[in-house]
Amino acid sequence: MTIEITDFSAPELDVYARLTEAQLLNRFEPAKGMFIAESPKVIQRALDGGCQPVSLLMERKDIDHAAKEVIERCGDIPVYTADRDVLTQLTGFQLTRGVLCAMRRPPLKTIEEVVAGARRIVILENVMNPTNVGAIFRSAAALGMDAVLLTPGCSDPLYRRSARVSMGTVFQIPWTFIGDSVGDWPEPGMSRLRKLGFKTAAMALRDDSFSIDAPELAAAERLAIILGSEGDGLTDSTIADCDYTVKIPMYHGVDSLNVAAASAVAFWELRSK
Repeated sequence: MTIEITDFSAPELDVYARLTEAQLLNRFEPAKGMFIAESPKVIQRALDGGCQPVSLLMERKDIDHAAKEVIERCGDIPVYTADRDVLTQLTGFQLTRGVLCAMRRPPLKTIEEVVAGARRIVILENVMNPTNVGAIFRSAAALGMDAVLLTPGCSDPLYRRSARVSMGTVFQIPWTFIGDSVGDWPEPGMSRLRKLGFKTAAMALRDDSFSIDAPELAAAERLAIILGSEGDGLTDSTIADCDYTVKIPMYHGVDSLNVAAASAVAFWELRSK
């Protein structure tokens, strides 16, 4: 059902124009939570992951071209449309790939469900930049990681920018949050990981550390690779609780990498072989 946008104040457009990411998340009533998927590729991967579409917003020119398959897959839902300049006024940003889809948030799984059968998992501690979260997910999916766990201080992987930067891999690799309050990490989250048979590797710039190619790491049957926040890295308490502290060797006086770049190096070297 194609609907030409004529009234910016229409309540059915709130999800695209007036609700913040936090309001879409709807922490107090998670069953009513929503998210926005941007670009045909991301929408397709969300649909492949079982997410339920609510409505579509797109440029008129994309209806019979870039978004044609998406529209067919989404079934009988509203398709709001206008020219690019109108959509930019409505959303407040330029659509990178011309298509947005409002979708129901899937229920979060438990840690045990997410890591079942996993040999290599990623833990993000207070990584707050949505672009970094999305880039880490893309690297995790591409470089052999089986699942991602996030502390409550992390940006949500289903935020529009995170999902877009991830190229939709947030719908391909299992993930969940480690509890819903700061008290859930590093304990009791670390204890749950130990009970599940995981060794923990803190990625940190410490001299008293293992090299990333240490045989002990490769030999670990189940390994959790833990990455810290953009500014401060991992907290001292997290590093102290881990089985290994791991450092990526640097050259030419460079002292560190962006967390997304560091994640790609770590995932490739520590993947299950």
